Amino acid sequence: MSPATLSWVALMIAICFEVAGSSALLKSAQFTRLWPTVIMLICYGCAFYGLSLALRHIPLGVAYAIWSGVGIVLTALIAWGLFGQKLDTPALIGIGFILTGVMIMNVFSKTATHG
Repeated sequence: MSPATLSWVALMIAICFEVAGSSALLKSAQFTRLWPTVIMLICYGCAFYGLSLALRHIPLGVAYAIWSGVGIVLTALIAWGLFGQKLDTPALIGIGFILTGVMIMNVFSKTATHG
């Protein structure tokens, strides 16, 4: 696997850790429950380490836009699927816009890779 491909893999793994950390944050009950708090800290640490690895070959603006966009979508879906939080029509439209933006950035933007 090329170093650039490894950066993209690191970004995807980092996003997964960030989403897991956010889920554990909810379960930590404002840091009053030990194990969800510990899991959250570990996940966020792994997430930022993975993001740092991704920045070797992905520009910061692109990596962070993808990190936040995909993270928002996945977190919303997990909140809906696992925690029963509702997603109304405007929320679903917003998620669609976020996914569209991430796809446009990856398919059409020349900033998605270092020159």
